[in-house]
Amino acid sequence: MPDHQVHIIGGGLAGSEAAWQLAQAGVKVRLSEMRGSGDMTPAHQTDGLAELVCSNSFRSDDPDKNAVGLLHQEMRRLGSLIMAQAEPAKVPAGSALAVDRHIFSEGVTRTLSEHPNVEIVRERIDQLPTEGLTIVATGPLTAPALAASIGQAAGMDHLAFFDAIAPVIHFDSIDMDKCWMANRWDKIGPGGGEGKDYINCPMNKEQYQAFVQGLLDGEKTEFKDWEKDTPYFEGCMPIEVMASRGPETLRHGPMKPMGLDDPRTGRWPYAVVQLRQDNASGTLWNMVGFQTKLKHGAQVELFRTIPGLEQAEFARLGGLHRNTFIQSPKLLDATLRLKSAPHIRFAGQVTGCEGYVESAAIGLLAGRFAAAEVVGKEFAPLPATTALGALLGHVIGNVDTADYQPMNVNFGLFPPIDDVKKKQRKEALTSRARAALGQWLGELQPA
Repeated sequence: MPDHQVHIIGGGLAGSEAAWQLAQAGVKVRLSEMRGSGDMTPAHQTDGLAELVCSNSFRSDDPDKNAVGLLHQEMRRLGSLIMAQAEPAKVPAGSALAVDRHIFSEGVTRTLSEHPNVEIVRERIDQLPTEGLTIVATGPLTAPALAASIGQAAGMDHLAFFDAIAPVIHFDSIDMDKCWMANRWDKIGPGGGEGKDYINCPMNKEQYQAFVQGLLDGEKTEFKDWEKDTPYFEGCMPIEVMASRGPETLRHGPMKPMGLDDPRTGRWPYAVVQLRQDNASGTLWNMVGFQTKLKHGAQVELFRTIPGLEQAEFARLGGLHRNTFIQSPKLLDATLRLKSAPHIRFAGQVTGCEGYVESAAIGLLAGRFAAAEVVGKEFAPLPATTALGALLGHVIGNVDTADYQPMNVNFGLFPPIDDVKKKQRKEALTSRARAALGQWLGELQPA
């Protein structure tokens, strides 16, 4: 007989969160993670649990006007490990929640390692278990053998898309005589501060146009035959793909200058490149929105044409990896179980949610669903009006599976409120969500 009650495959954000929720409910967990056993994914660099491989940002922390900020708040109320460990790892990022990726991963790894109900095993799982409660949280970089096993169990081919990684730069190689610190519109985040969390590199029109042309002309990573028809996820588009959509696209996207007064001129630059702090000590900064599939040599050459980055030293250059996800609305039931093999649940990005927080949120729900099953307790359905319920609805909802694509949490997933003015709609949605979650948790009054 196994000494665990639930087997979790994958130690990313979703798997780590699921393990925590189960362990806190008194359920014995075996957490299998292949990193540390001699195997590695194309994007990871360490064997730490919940390693962040792309941005270090959990995006907006505003629970009143932003859907992901509301999701943060709901997860905190449900005792999320991911949100708890983000707090001591926090770095300045304006109104966003960003973390030192190493402090964050170390905190998650240590906390789970010390929990008496969690056994972490460094092993690669190549086949879905034929029995025993299991949560598959292998993420978008599922190893080929297990991905094939998932496809076989699901009775269909799994889907795929590309995700790109942004470069990270050493702070002491940035020329601050040409750059300045500011947030857009000098907006200060919920945690206070001076509203100067981003490094801004300004461009004039000629510099911007030359940069866009460089993106179009730069040598790109070549596609393999099996990659050529794989679509990109719109929310993490490589910058050169955005540039190909029109010469002004980047000025209205990641290089938008609006709201950024250059202190040297008192005016907005024609375009701007923003850098966000990547670690607690402030020695590393990542290029916001600069996911790329340019070859490394082309990246160094082009990015050093950006004012202030002429001598930039890169701690990490951009990269490209293939992500996989399943057609969850067709394959999973209301508690994330595989309909064809109900002892197996899926969690995280492999289900078709997108984003660190969303991945962890689905892991949280999978863990709670499994815990309820272990103790024989019915899990009350989440209100669709909450951020958690809206996100779950995307994953298991009745949508056209032919068009099913990865999705960040957003207010478009929530049931609408029609009798509220547009300017007040976000606050109305978040207020309704808090009340619904409070009622669901059995609280006397909403928080």
